[in-house]
Amino acid sequence: MFIQTEDTPNPLTMKFLPGRTVMDSGTANFPDSDSADISPLARRLFDVAGVTGVFLGRDFISVTRSPENDWQMMKPVLLGVIMEHFVTGAPVMSVRMDEPESDEADSEVVAQIKELLDTRVRPAVAQDGGDIVFHSYRNGVVSLAMQGACHGCPSSTMTLKMGIENLLKHYIPDVVEVRPVL
Repeated sequence: MFIQTEDTPNPLTMKFLPGRTVMDSGTANFPDSDSADISPLARRLFDVAGVTGVFLGRDFISVTRSPENDWQMMKPVLLGVIMEHFVTGAPVMSVRMDEPESDEADSEVVAQIKELLDTRVRPAVAQDGGDIVFHSYRNGVVSLAMQGACHGCPSSTMTLKMGIENLLKHYIPDVVEVRPVL
């Protein structure tokens, strides 16, 4: 098994590409070890000293480290953990994660926002090892949560304001601002 790695715009997060499906559907975000109970893979990754976050995408794993640690020491250990996990055939998740369903009560504006996020934004954000999740829409303000490599990334504010906000404003005149959910 050969696992590729990619740097992300967030210097504290690295993207691991195992060359196989990680999540059959959806994504899973584990911002700390306490949240990783439902993923044997995430639990094992948190056992590596310095790991502070794990994000599982369709075909990648993003791992976030503490600033005190460095990739040179952590990367070989993380590669070993990921390889061993997949070689043994252990499940990535111990419970099934379903894609959030669209609320039938969603307004037309919310439906448009979600559609643009799913088709134009999420694929680009996934290339950087993260995800973006719709949180709410009220009075022209869209609230979004950044996950994986995008959470805490120095360029995430620019992505939200200059990229996503401009895109949503262009296609949906009712949108006046995009704000991060912290």
